[in-house]
Amino acid sequence: MAARGIFLASLLLFSCLAVTCYGIVLFSSLPSTLVVTASPKQGQVLKAGEDKISVTWGLNQSLPAGVDSAYKTIKLKLCYAPISQVDRAWRKTVENLAKDKTCQFLIVSRPYDGSNKAVQSYEGTVERDVPTATYFVRAYAYNSDNVEVAYGQTTDSHKTTDLFQVQAISGRHVSLDIASACFSAFSVVSLIGFFVVEKRRAKQSQQK
Repeated sequence: MAARGIFLASLLLFSCLAVTCYGIVLFSSLPSTLVVTASPKQGQVLKAGEDKISVTWGLNQSLPAGVDSAYKTIKLKLCYAPISQVDRAWRKTVENLAKDKTCQFLIVSRPYDGSNKAVQSYEGTVERDVPTATYFVRAYAYNSDNVEVAYGQTTDSHKTTDLFQVQAISGRHVSLDIASACFSAFSVVSLIGFFVVEKRRAKQSQQK
């Protein structure tokens, strides 16, 4: 019983340390208390704007009661894997979460219900503005001040497992390609017709 009390106190201390007197939240200071899973398999490719993604999340039930007392909101985010951050400063991982660029795409935000011990779930289509890259899913728990106090993710601490890819939309549509081809064909026919008409006019001028 004493051990559980010490463990609970340690987790609460971590949450307190996560926010310094300057309001800076460091990722390494957040306890990993959430269990998160996502539907994509390792290496699977999802098409932005077309394919769906399912995510489940919940509190690690092996933790002592009261660990989640400060949790008010859960936000699920799509995060870049290290392989898609190489030489891309705009995707860089930074300890200070206010400057971190790892998780730029919000999947969904939900109120946290501490009385509901069941696993929560969400299913939705991958947003159209998500760029081509390799990703994982991370869940952040926020307190009443909208400050991160805990997290959980679908991959391991080194971000090497359960990674999937998103293929961005090309910006072209089949109907546009068809219209473009038709316009090109019409242009060629019109050009040929123009030359034929001009040639006939030239012959008629010479005969006169």
